This record gives sequence, C-alpha cells and structure tokens, in this order.
Amino acid sequence: MRRQMAMPPAPGDAAAPGEPGGPGGPLETRPTGSMRTEFTFELPRGYVDGAGQVHRTGMMRLATARDELVPLRDDRVRENPAYLSVVLLGRVVERIGTVTDVHAGVIEDLFASDLAFLQDFYRRINAEGHTRAQVRCPSCETAFAVDLAGGGRLGES
Repeated sequence: MRRQMAMPPAPGDAAAPGEPGGPGGPLETRPTGSMRTEFTFELPRGYVDGAGQVHRTGMMRLATARDELVPLRDDRVRENPAYLSVVLLGRVVERIGTVTDVHAGVIEDLFASDLAFLQDFYRRINAEGHTRAQVRCPSCETAFAVDLAGGGRLGES
C-alpha cells in the first residue's frame, strides 16, 4: 500500500502554468494538509544481492503505529530484542535498488554501516520529521547542514 502524497511547492516556488496555484490553475484545488511519506536514500556501501549486484539507492516510507507494534510479537525479537530494528526496517524499506521484496532477511545481509545508516535515517524521518543533519568539516571546522535523502555521496556537492 502506497501512502505517497504530493508535496506542496515550497514558499517562493512558482507553480507551473495550469497547476493548482499557478497561472491558469484554480486555487481551490490545491491540496491541504499534504505530507511527504516516502523518502529516498543512498546506502554508504550498498546491498549485495545473490548475483553479486550492488544496490545503493532505495526508498523508505514513514512508519505506522502497526509497523512499530507488530515486530514486538515476533519470536525473533522476543528472543533477541536487538533484532527489533531489523524486523522494523524490513517493514518500512520499500526498495533497495531493484530489490522490491525487502524483508528482515534482506536487512540482515546489509553491511553494518548500511544498517546503522538506515537506523539513523528511520529515526530522522519518523521522530524528527526531516532528513537534514548538522555536520562539521573536519578540516576547516565549518558547520553546515546536509540532506541525508539527497542521494549524493559524502563529500560531493
């Protein structure tokens, strides 16, 4: 089930002709209360499938209350509470590269750095509501924000 809703234009962005709020588009058709529920990401290392192909980009959706409750009844989580994040990520990661059947077994096969990245990404989009992170340049000590969902590699503009 997809829960993607269109994002409204950012303040100052002009709508295209014929679009709601743009020239020739009726204002009353502009969606109210729309929100973003799916977020793209790029794994630091990537998921290696059975054929040896590396998949790095993916999509995660916002978690529902059910997503957070159902894993608590999972026997694997009852035996090992640390397994909770694996089951939970298996529910909310929609795809990794061309792999669309993402489940706990796929998440188990991720490199540890990719698992840590997805755990942090989950926390950012579900608890904080954004994918931005404050970082500091190790060379010049300049602080700036980066968007973790931007899809770019670290160090690239």
